[in-house]
This record gives sequence, C-alpha cells and structure tokens, in this order.
Amino acid sequence: MTHPRKAILIMTDSQRWDMVNCYKHTGLSTPNLDRLAADGLRFERAYTTQPVCQPARAAIFTGQYPHSVGSWTNSYGVSDTAHSVGERLQLDGVHTAYIGKWHLDGGDYFGLGRCPKGWDPDYWYDMKNYLEELPEQTRPMTRNAALMQEMDFPRELLYGHRCANRAVDFLEKHAQEDFFLVVSFDEPHGPFLCPPPYSHMYDGYAFPKSENVWDDLSDKPEHQRVWADKFSGWDKNGPISDPAFFGCNSYVDEEIGRVLDAIDAHAPDALVLYTSDHGEMLHSHGLMSKGPNCYDEIARIPMMVRAPGIKAGTVDAHPVSHINIVPTILEYMGSRVPEVLEGKSILPELYDPAVRVNDYIFMEFGRYEVDHDGFGGFQPLRAVFDGRYKLVVNLLTSDELYDVQSDPAEMRNLINDPAHAAIRDHLHDVLLEHLNATRDPFRGYYWQRRPWRADAANCAGWDYTEMTRQRMEDERFEDRQLDYATGLPISGGTRVKEKI
Repeated sequence: MTHPRKAILIMTDSQRWDMVNCYKHTGLSTPNLDRLAADGLRFERAYTTQPVCQPARAAIFTGQYPHSVGSWTNSYGVSDTAHSVGERLQLDGVHTAYIGKWHLDGGDYFGLGRCPKGWDPDYWYDMKNYLEELPEQTRPMTRNAALMQEMDFPRELLYGHRCANRAVDFLEKHAQEDFFLVVSFDEPHGPFLCPPPYSHMYDGYAFPKSENVWDDLSDKPEHQRVWADKFSGWDKNGPISDPAFFGCNSYVDEEIGRVLDAIDAHAPDALVLYTSDHGEMLHSHGLMSKGPNCYDEIARIPMMVRAPGIKAGTVDAHPVSHINIVPTILEYMGSRVPEVLEGKSILPELYDPAVRVNDYIFMEFGRYEVDHDGFGGFQPLRAVFDGRYKLVVNLLTSDELYDVQSDPAEMRNLINDPAHAAIRDHLHDVLLEHLNATRDPFRGYYWQRRPWRADAANCAGWDYTEMTRQRMEDERFEDRQLDYATGLPISGGTRVKEKI
C-alpha cells in the first residue's frame, strides 16, 4: 500500500480508558477524541508496558521494554544505546518534531529543557521550556489548581494551549514534507489547571463507581493492602469527585481538537495515533494514583488510530500494547524495523481487525521514582495478558490471576484456584520465556519458583537458563555485537550463552 509519509502521535498523561466517552459513557465530555475514534479504529484492549510516566514513554518512543533501556523508574534517563523513533526516522529523511512532555532525559518531572537527538530543536518544547517562558512570580500559579476557585486561568497561560499552538504552526508550515510529529500533552495530569468553562464543568459531578471500590483486598498481595492503608479514611460510599481532574480531562480534549482541525486542514492523509501513558486508580481496589499493579484502571489505556484505508468506526478487541507503536510507525513510514525492537508492527491489524498480531502482551513495574520514598519503593512485577486472563507475578509479595471476561472488575484472584491451574501455569511459562527473550536484567529462578507452581522445584537453578540477548541493532547505529566466547560478530541475539 502506498501512502504519504506523514504521521502524528498525540498523547495525554494519566487519562484512563474510561475517561474517554467513546469507550464508556460516564458523563465526561471528550467530543474530539470521540470524533477521532468515529473516523478510524479504536483499540478496546490496549495496555501500557508500565503504569508510570517515564517507563511507559520509554516503550512508546523506543519500542523496547522499560527494563531493556534502563528506564524502570522515573528520573532515570534512557540508556545511550536506546534510540528513539525520531532518530530512526530522521535517518530516512523524515522531518521529526516533538512538542510537549518528554520525561525521558532523567531531569525529573519537567525535563532538562534540551532537545535530544532525533528531533527538530526549533519545535522542541518540554515543560522546563514552558516554565522558563513565564515570570518567576507566575510559575507557582501554574502549579496550583486551587486558584481556579479564585480566578479564571486564560488559555494562553496554559501548557496544553501552548503545545497545541506549536503543533498547529508545524502543520501549517511543514505539511507538504515527509514528517512525524509528536504532540505530548501533560494534561489531565496534575496540577489539573484548565480555563472556563472546564474549571467548574464538573462541580457536583460524581464519577461512576465500579464494585471494586469495595474490594477488601483480602486475597490480594500484601503491598496493595499497605498501599490502601494510606486512603483508608475515604468513605467508600461517598462520591468519586475531582472537578479539577475531570475538567482538565475535557479541557485537553479541546486542545486535541485544535490539533485535529489543523490536521484535517493541512494533512488529512496523515496517520493519526492517540494514546495515554497510563491511567489513574480513582479509589478502585481502595487505591489512588498509579503504581505496582496491573489493574485495568491504570494499565489499560485508550488508543485509537486514523489513516487512509482504515475503516471508520472500527473496534479492535485484540490485545495491543504501547510496545507495538514504534514498529507500526516505522513500517507505515517505509522505514526498516530493526531486530532490537521488542514488539511487532500491528499495521496489518489496522486494516483488518480480524487479524490478531499479539498472542500476548506484557507489563512490568520496577519503582516509581528514585527521589520519592512513596509508591512502595522497589516493587518488581512482571505480568502477561492473553486477552482474557491476566497473570501478575509480584516478586516480593504474592501473585494474581484474573479472568477479565467473567470478572472485569478484577475482584476474584484465581491464583490458587485448581480449576485455573492449567491456564495459570501456561501463562507463567509464556512470561518466563519473555524474561529471557528480552534479556530482562531482573530475570532469575525466583520468578519461576512461586508457591503455586508445584513443578518448579527442579526447573530453575543458580544459573537459571543461561540465556543472553545481545542487541541486534540497526547497523546505522552500531556495529554487530561480538560474542563473548569467540570475539566474532553474533549471528543471533537471543540464545544460550557460550562458555569458555
């Protein structure tokens, strides 16, 4: 299929799948995202690789799992050997521009204010750049949503509006080129600033509750009960009310609409992909924010795509992941898809939703942020999902198995249910293979020897499986790695390591 080499990735932060109206009618207004879904394809079962900002973005922009690029927590810059989709497309003559929140340079929340390799510095605009535009006395105002009770914030002051302005400018000036544009909004992540009418649109509104608000966590891992203790004073019979958060959710939809309008005017033949990095617990399972679990409230994310040839109004029920984004964009743009990428292109699935590319998708957790003591600290987690069953291995506590078809609220932990032992053990084997295939630095016998895995006692020794996975990178970035035993170029990445 031939088509123009034009693609736009739009993303938000902390936007749950069910905070977008086309997924579930909750009373929240998102007309522009609904329009995008109506014009293209909506993924019903899309998942982040890790429900934390930086690790999620590492997978979105490098096509490798957070554990593979040294990004298993916030505040760590990705490895120097990891290359973004921008770098790869630039080598093929594509004009690449990134506008908005980056969060991959190790500069904590706001970033370092410096354009990384692979992107046009004239359009680079991370959150530090935004704050440095403002007078020092104004900066604290932009971090304080409580001021919306005293004043109206003008759109012109807000980060989301300034990001959209730059995106519109890029499209007006460069739509005739081969281009890849990223527009990365911080909203609806805190501090939840938004202008009228959004600042008071949800006063008195209550977000619909799932039954899992009343989950007592009695059959869930200990670290979740410790996490829930922090919020034990909240009345579970009270409303889930957060007018600033929900207002910001609808506000960012307006800014996305401005970008979509510019795309329609200047690049209607471009591929447009939208997603969010992760969700928000909102008192489900007694928890708030995000962290070490794989419940749908934070791990399942909205994701949709529009492009010429994609049937309007299509819904794809197969499991997909952020890990699929980079190879899909590279294939769409006619660029090579290097072996180092750890996900598959789902381009065939875009044009025929009967095609299923992923048999399984994988999720993980390492730590939330190195300079925070909250969020449980180090909580190593690895998970696999086959579209129905979700197995979560929590290395330091206990494990979970859910049937999201019969139990969408994930209330019943089936990890010790004899009736589900076969599917549990099968998913466990798939997960262990994934740890080896991706050279997970935390892999080892302890993931295999779980209390419920009766046949694991003699299957995992000190040397475990002796697997290695040297990088099979595009030769334009680095020469082929050399084998430790021979000093010669490797012929395959994932293999049993030769001994000398």
